[in-house]
Amino acid sequence: MKRFKMIIINIIKGMSRAGERFPLTVLSLFGAAGILCYMISLREMPGLLIQKVVFTLIFAAFLSMAAQFASERFNVLIPHRPFVYGVSLLLTIGYFFILWPAPEISAEIGIRTFVAIFAMFCAVLWVPSCEARYDTKTNDKPQEENDHKPQGKNEICKTDFNKIALIHFKSIFTSVLYSGVLSSGISAIILSVDILLFKVNTDSYAYMMTFVWVLFAPIYYLSLLPKFGSKKASDIEMLERSENYPKFLEILVSYIAIPLITAYTLVLLAYFVKILVTFNWPSGQVGLMVLVYSAAGLIIFVLASLLENRFAELYRLVFPKVLIPVVIMQLVSVAIRLNAYGVTESRYYVALFGIFSITTALLLSFRPVSKNGLIALLAAGFAIVSIIPPVDAFTVSRVSQINRVETILISEGILKDGELTPKSDVSDITKSETTSILSYLDNRSSLKYITWLPDDFKLYEDMKTTIGFDLTYSSYPGEETKYFYASLDAVKPLNISGYDISVNAYSNRSENVKESTTFNFALRGTDYVLSVERTSKNEAIVYIKDSTGKEIIKTGLNDFARNISGVGAGDPPKESMSPEDMTFNVDQNGYKLRIIFQNISITYGNGTDAGTDYALYILFSSPL
Repeated sequence: MKRFKMIIINIIKGMSRAGERFPLTVLSLFGAAGILCYMISLREMPGLLIQKVVFTLIFAAFLSMAAQFASERFNVLIPHRPFVYGVSLLLTIGYFFILWPAPEISAEIGIRTFVAIFAMFCAVLWVPSCEARYDTKTNDKPQEENDHKPQGKNEICKTDFNKIALIHFKSIFTSVLYSGVLSSGISAIILSVDILLFKVNTDSYAYMMTFVWVLFAPIYYLSLLPKFGSKKASDIEMLERSENYPKFLEILVSYIAIPLITAYTLVLLAYFVKILVTFNWPSGQVGLMVLVYSAAGLIIFVLASLLENRFAELYRLVFPKVLIPVVIMQLVSVAIRLNAYGVTESRYYVALFGIFSITTALLLSFRPVSKNGLIALLAAGFAIVSIIPPVDAFTVSRVSQINRVETILISEGILKDGELTPKSDVSDITKSETTSILSYLDNRSSLKYITWLPDDFKLYEDMKTTIGFDLTYSSYPGEETKYFYASLDAVKPLNISGYDISVNAYSNRSENVKESTTFNFALRGTDYVLSVERTSKNEAIVYIKDSTGKEIIKTGLNDFARNISGVGAGDPPKESMSPEDMTFNVDQNGYKLRIIFQNISITYGNGTDAGTDYALYILFSSPL
């Protein structure tokens, strides 16, 4: 018990020191946790402003962490830490004002923020390993803490990057392990109290997860990081303790990870030989595989750089050389995709990571492992380049796709001298390719950059009148797939006069044939059963039986869905249709049904996804 008590006390002290050492980071984490708790209490998606504040706080946490490591490493910044913190705050405010005009938190904002955070984390890894020259005369540390160096001498201070990476790896692993155990244990306690003692609000789990993973995990991780390059005896002791290579990690890296990477390498090399023999280059399927292989291989390379066993030595010698032909294969694959379909964000990053991998492999082949810090420096540099216009992933992708759709439309005679001439008699490939590109640009709010489109162009409404044909989707070569969607204008009132009950029902194409949903109810002393039965991918039958099991009224849904307002295959979606247009009535033997569709979603074609989904209100009335 005494030992357990000391462990808890040490953890609390360490986290307190982390708060003193990384004040802005910890404040940002507390702010993010507070907002997340507020969001949990709302039980709904928060407003746009709150989302932007959360993104800003996450950005601030990593930025201030990088700033703290920089102020600890460079002697010139040591007496000016308030200035460093001030710059961090200004950059954080600048980031928020960049987000301010955004109409939504789009995928572009998320990716840019993630890449910026990744670059800052790479800086956190690299900064302590760069050379910093300390002047012991001006150093604010006491003379006895400066390793008894003579006054006025310059001292070069540097920490091995491989040891820094090991310390971060161990700290992250330990923090995640402790947090996982802690969250699992508290969850079990809450569940036990809920079952055995009294009911517990289900939000308790979300609040607990926020506390553990947003506050405890990152702050405990920070508490495990020593002050690199410090001459203080306690900091040196902590650094030496943190640098110890655990035996289990040595076994994991040397005798499990390295053999697995080796086996995976042999598979990729065999595939590379197959390509050289058949000269049948891959067209995209190896990009992600090689990316994961390269990332994992480089992490293992850094961790193996501190080991002296035969497996680690062979791996350090061979892996950089083997990585080069593998990455070349990946780049050729990406080049084929780029030539065929142009640049997208995903292809941009796969290609960029390939260039980074081959550059790193060449450096590692000729530089000692003590220079592994170049990996983090290069990664940060490539990441920053990918989010700075005009060479960023989003600008390059947008320009590439606009050029591609212009080429397609010019070749068909639809676009000439910047003017559109709508044309319907074009190939299905042209239709599907144009649809795909314009949908891609529309999803990224990039149609405004196309000068030859009208300013008020709306993809789902103006495609046919502007380009000459409807939206056309093709899943497989030779297989054309078209879609239609209509939804009810929920603002307008529904007419329910003359009906006794209303049921809200759904019927999806994924349901098995003959699968039905039933509702039991009673009217005027008579029991009824209302069923919605799926009979095919497109058809659903609504019918009602009385207490004797006799069918008294029924109707199918598909005929109305196919003929709603003259709709045909591939017509554009009609959102916010009036209740009158989304309603049909059935009258049989004095019984009445009114079907009001909330939405209808149709996929035409012969593919596995073909079929119709329905969401509807069913109104029923029995004779007096």
